[in-house]
Amino acid sequence: MSAPPAVDATRRTRLANERTFLAWWRTALGCLGLAVGIGTVLPEVTEPPHWPFLALGAFFALLGSAVAGAGWWRYAAVERALVGGEEAIAPRWLMPALGCVIVICGLLIALLVLVG
Repeated sequence: MSAPPAVDATRRTRLANERTFLAWWRTALGCLGLAVGIGTVLPEVTEPPHWPFLALGAFFALLGSAVAGAGWWRYAAVERALVGGEEAIAPRWLMPALGCVIVICGLLIALLVLVG
C-alpha cells in the first residue's frame, strides 16, 4: 500500500475559502428568510401596529444583502491573496460590526415578542 500523495496547501486553502463563502451565503439566505417571515407573515397574524415587523423585516433583508456582499468581497480578497502569496486579513471592524448588528436584531426581536 502506497502513501497518499502530498496535498497542496494552496488547494486546501482554496477549498476552505469556497466552504467559507458558502457559509456566508447560508447566513445571508437565513437573514432573507427571516426577513420574509418577520416582514410579511407576522403582520398577517398579529394585531396592529404592523410597522415594527415591516421595519425589522426590511432591516433583515438589508442585512442579508450586506452579508452576501461581504462574503463575496471576502472570498475575492482571499483569492487575490493566494495568487499574490500574501495573507488575507479581514478588516478589524468587519466581525465586530456584524456581531453588533446581530445583537441589536436579537434585542429588537425580543422587544417585539415582549410587547406583542
